[in-house]
Amino acid sequence: MRISFSPPDITQSEIDEVVDTLKSGWITTGSKTKLFEQQIAEYCHTSKAVAMNSATAAMETTLRLLGIGEGDEVITCAYTYSASASVIHHVGAKIVLVDSGKNSFHINYDAIEDAITEKTKAIIPVDIAGIMCDYEKVLEAVNNKKKLFKPSNNMQKAIGRVAVIADAAHSFGATFNGKMSGEVADFTSFSFHAVKNLTTAEGGAVTWRNISGYDNEEIYKQFMLLTLHGQSKDAFAKTKLGAWEYDIVSLAYKCNMTDVMASLGLVQLKRYPGILERRKQIIEIYDRSLEDAAIDVLNHYTKDYASCGHLYLVRLLGKDETFRNTVIEKMAEKGIATNVHYKPLPMHTAYKNLGFEMKNYPNAFDMYRNEITLPLHTLLTDEEVAYVVSGVKEIIL
Repeated sequence: MRISFSPPDITQSEIDEVVDTLKSGWITTGSKTKLFEQQIAEYCHTSKAVAMNSATAAMETTLRLLGIGEGDEVITCAYTYSASASVIHHVGAKIVLVDSGKNSFHINYDAIEDAITEKTKAIIPVDIAGIMCDYEKVLEAVNNKKKLFKPSNNMQKAIGRVAVIADAAHSFGATFNGKMSGEVADFTSFSFHAVKNLTTAEGGAVTWRNISGYDNEEIYKQFMLLTLHGQSKDAFAKTKLGAWEYDIVSLAYKCNMTDVMASLGLVQLKRYPGILERRKQIIEIYDRSLEDAAIDVLNHYTKDYASCGHLYLVRLLGKDETFRNTVIEKMAEKGIATNVHYKPLPMHTAYKNLGFEMKNYPNAFDMYRNEITLPLHTLLTDEEVAYVVSGVKEIIL
C-alpha cells in the first residue's frame, strides 16, 4: 500500500463550484468570499468573520489591529509551528516563549502569569491536533495580571487586559465546555491550508468576541483595510457603475481571500459534519487498535471537549529521537507517510539567533523527542488504517 499523510479531500462538488466561479467572470474577492465569511461566523457563533489568504495573515493583522508593535511583548508556546511566533516578530514586538505543560502539547497554564510583564499586550495560545486549549485557564491567568496591564490605545483599553489571540489553525470545528472554537478567545485565527480538515488550498480566517464600545461592523472594516492596501473600497465595490474612485487611508497589506478559494470553502463547509464524523471514526479505530502498544495517544474526546480530529499524535514511550526517526524511516519503507508535530521553536536556527535555548523548555523537548504523527484524513479506508496500525506495532516491537 501507499498511504499519503494528508491529501486534500476534494469531490466533484468542489470542482463544480470552482468552475462556476471561473465561468462567472469574477475570481478574486467577491460575493462568494463574503458568503463564506458569513457562514464561518454562523458556524463559530460569532457576529463576523474575515477570510484571508492564511492563518498567519489572520494573526498578524489581528496584532496590527490591536496596535501591537515595537516595545511590546507577546507570549506564545515553544511547542508550535513558526507562524505562531513569527507574526510577533513581523509587527516589531518581542517574542516571549513559554514551555508546554508537563506531558502536554499545550502551553503551560501555570507559567503564563510569570511571563506577563508591563509590556505584555497579547498571548497566542496554540490549539493542537484539533484540540482547543483550556481558554478558561488562559483568561484566568491574564485576568490575574490586569493591574499590570498598560494599554496603549483605545481598543487595548476596552479589552482591559492582555488580549487572547487563539492560534486555532488546527481546531476549526472543535468545542471546549460546549463552546465552539472561534467564540472563546478575544480573537481566533483559523487555517484552511491544503492539509487542514477544511481546505481552500491556501487560506484562513479570523473571528472575534464582542468588544465593549466597538461595533463589529467597524472592526470588520478595519480588517478589510488591513487586508487590501488600506484601500477604502475593494475591487468588487469599485465595479458598481460610477464607483471607481477610492482612497488609501493607510499603508497596509495584501492578504485577501479570493472567490476561487472561497468556492472550495463553501462546499467543504457543507460537507464538514461528515468530514468530522469520519475523522472521529478513524481516531476511534486507532485508539482501540493501539491500546496494547507501548505508546501514549493524545485523547481527542472527553466529557470536557471534542476535537475536530485534525492530527493523530502518539508518543513512543521511553524512546528518544533516534528511535523515533528510525520508526519514521521504516514506516516509509512500508509505504506509510508519517510526520512530527512539532520540532519546538528553540531548536530552529532563526529562534536560536534570537537567543532562545532549548534547555529552557524541557517539557516541550520531552514531548517532541518521541512524538510521531500517523496519517489521519478522510480518504483513508478502514483497511488502510489497519495497515498503518500493523506497521506501527511491528516496528516498535
